[in-house]
Amino acid sequence: MEKTETSPNGQPDDRQTHEPVWTFRGYEMRPAEFNTAMVHYYRAEIQRSNIWRQRLDTTTNWAVIASSAAVSFALSAPDHHFGVLMLNTLLVTLFLWMEARRYRYYELWAYRTRLMETDFFAAMLAPPFSPRPEWAENMAETLHAPEFPISMWEAFGRRFRRNYVWIFLVLALSWFLKIFIHPIMADSLQVAVDRIKLGPLSGWEVLLVGLIYNGVLFLIGYGTAGLQQATGEVLHKSNDYPLLTKLWKTMEVKDASAGNSASPGSSRPRGRKRKQLLCLIISNQPQMIADRIRLELKRGVTGLHGTGMHAQKAREVLMVAATTSEISSIKATVKAADPKAFLIVMPAQEVMGRGFQPLEE
Repeated sequence: MEKTETSPNGQPDDRQTHEPVWTFRGYEMRPAEFNTAMVHYYRAEIQRSNIWRQRLDTTTNWAVIASSAAVSFALSAPDHHFGVLMLNTLLVTLFLWMEARRYRYYELWAYRTRLMETDFFAAMLAPPFSPRPEWAENMAETLHAPEFPISMWEAFGRRFRRNYVWIFLVLALSWFLKIFIHPIMADSLQVAVDRIKLGPLSGWEVLLVGLIYNGVLFLIGYGTAGLQQATGEVLHKSNDYPLLTKLWKTMEVKDASAGNSASPGSSRPRGRKRKQLLCLIISNQPQMIADRIRLELKRGVTGLHGTGMHAQKAREVLMVAATTSEISSIKATVKAADPKAFLIVMPAQEVMGRGFQPLEE
């Protein structure tokens, strides 16, 4: 049962009800308004994820149908028709590339929904009953400047291992079956290989090209198994291919989860490391600018004593650590308070402390 605060005169105190709990850059939202907005946003991202998940299945269906038709035609025809299987292999590779591209989009929406699930909904259920300090910043950054959380190499490899490896194996087996039994059973390997000669290329050369082509696909598919960027699949990412994972780390291949606090193998999305900046502000209205930054952006401001060497006049220099998504608001704040102010924005190698990376890490 909800506990109701009372005022000194014994009447219910509505301050808890009307006090804003989400104040951000001049906007004030009540608990119900904020929760409603986040729930609607989560539903929208879930819908978008489902649509792109269906598009992945559609591409796989195209590959299965095309392969089934090519195998049926090639094995039923009395003549060779090896070219049908070869052209179908190229077509399935095209479908695989299309599906990998779509998978990267799906991972972007899945990354956002996982941020909501782990740091908004799950944070309501388990201690410390609060999200990570950087979760809102990660969400805002992916909305302001969307980037694929997974590389094309990993997307290609994942879709190959999940679905397309079986399609390519069926095509390869059908190809070898065709050359051994059509038009009659071959009594030796040489006879079977001679059947697949293509124009000026001998049978052995065609066979070598086919082995190299499929070998490259398998190398990409299983060689990228150690990449650990994907967050939208249910699997123990760190334990699937430990040797390949260790190899990629040895090669210093940076994944999209670098720089965050989730442990390896965790289902919690670890996101991109936030870009951190340092702002130096020289103005005739330092107190006004500092107050607005503290109240509206909830960022700490440090005042440094300086001297303008041209006019030999003492000035206050404000130093503010911020992230990329906050720079536009800082610029607007400085411009509104003092259009003649001097603002310097420089990259920071690392910022540790409250609101940034924890000091203990």
